[in-house]
Amino acid sequence: MSKVRWSRYVLYMFALFALVLSACSNQTEGEAEQDGDNDSTSEEQVEITLGFYSSGSADQKMEELINKFEEAHPNIKVTTQNAPYSQFFQKLDTQIAGGTAPDVWLSDGVFVQKYAERGAAKDLTEWINKDLNKEEYFGLDFNKDSDGKYWAVPQGIQIGALFYNKDMFDQAGVDYPDDNWTWDDLKEAGAKLTLDANDNNANASSFDTSTVKQFGLTFFNITEGWMPVLKSYGGGVLDDELKNSIVDSPENKEAMNWIVDGMERGILTDPADLQAFQSPMSPFPSETAAMRIGIYARVLAANETGVNYDVTVLPKGPSGERFSPVIANSWIISESASDAKAQAAWEWIKYWVTEDEVQKEWAELGEAVPVKKSVANSDLFIGSGEKPENKQAFLDSFDFAGTLDVNAVWSEWVKVFGDNVNRAFLGETSVDEALEEADQEVQKVLDEFYNNQ
Repeated sequence: MSKVRWSRYVLYMFALFALVLSACSNQTEGEAEQDGDNDSTSEEQVEITLGFYSSGSADQKMEELINKFEEAHPNIKVTTQNAPYSQFFQKLDTQIAGGTAPDVWLSDGVFVQKYAERGAAKDLTEWINKDLNKEEYFGLDFNKDSDGKYWAVPQGIQIGALFYNKDMFDQAGVDYPDDNWTWDDLKEAGAKLTLDANDNNANASSFDTSTVKQFGLTFFNITEGWMPVLKSYGGGVLDDELKNSIVDSPENKEAMNWIVDGMERGILTDPADLQAFQSPMSPFPSETAAMRIGIYARVLAANETGVNYDVTVLPKGPSGERFSPVIANSWIISESASDAKAQAAWEWIKYWVTEDEVQKEWAELGEAVPVKKSVANSDLFIGSGEKPENKQAFLDSFDFAGTLDVNAVWSEWVKVFGDNVNRAFLGETSVDEALEEADQEVQKVLDEFYNNQ
């Protein structure tokens, strides 16, 4: 992609960025080595720039691991660039346009294909095939395109599950959710868990939807809202090639009707309900909602507030299909990095994913599911003694996990789709009209990019 075209894209993205970052934020081989030698034993000194978005206490751990990497690779010097989430990615787009991007950076998983399809990311297929046993890691294939090329290596995995407040279930006399639940089972339980100002639940004739003080399910945006429902109903937004809209489908209509019904009955939070909270992610940790669809990073807020909760896999759709959203936050090597810097950056990525100690130290932060399966399946993660007790649910969810239909224009189509379905959620238009309009607008976004390639 030309610098001019990327620059135009950057100007558009600055206006759009803040509208979609909450969906997935944690706020949740260049050339083959010869003769068995690698850069850590070479005398040639290489300095690389490593970029990552800040996440509080994790910054200190990142610096510690970088220092250990430098000790193990004395010929490689790492300088860092970091900033809060939104500022980091806005600056990164500007750097890419100007040819000054970091040699390696940590990308939110939903942006990997944007960098790949716009020519900013280095193809890592050869190195991955040579140096990594793909069976040992979670999430590698989530960074693979339709041609089988790998563009990034996961740093940590965010995968969705159903969080539930055990105290609220106990008080309502409702059995905890399990892996047999359908979305209809969730709504039936959610009705009993939804309370108005007079403690009437959503099944009571006197229930007042205007004074809900406890929701059955908090429902937010793409990752932790409508995408898992649409996908489990057999629907979705894009086709397998990720270049055509499939929004206006019978499956999506059925899923949307399920959602709108839950919102109209007060069981699910709608966009207006969420405005009363400091953050749209607040209802569950503040114990204003009995359940939530949540990625792994939501464990941190729930643990900090002391909620008595656990997790299980997300419910099944009408045909028994299940879908768990996954975001593989990943390391990308810049396409503009020199051969020497790219090789040094690959040494950093290998160090991150292959070294058990690195994986264990990062896992102890509790921010993500470890990439290395042996660490994820160890007591360090599964049996840590910290909530949730059923962390195995996150690992089981990989069996039916998928991305959020990410492509080069993910942020753009998410916005236009969200704008339209939110109108249906708020009762401003019908489900049929919302999906018909969304289908047209999503396809327009796709055509404007892919028809000009």
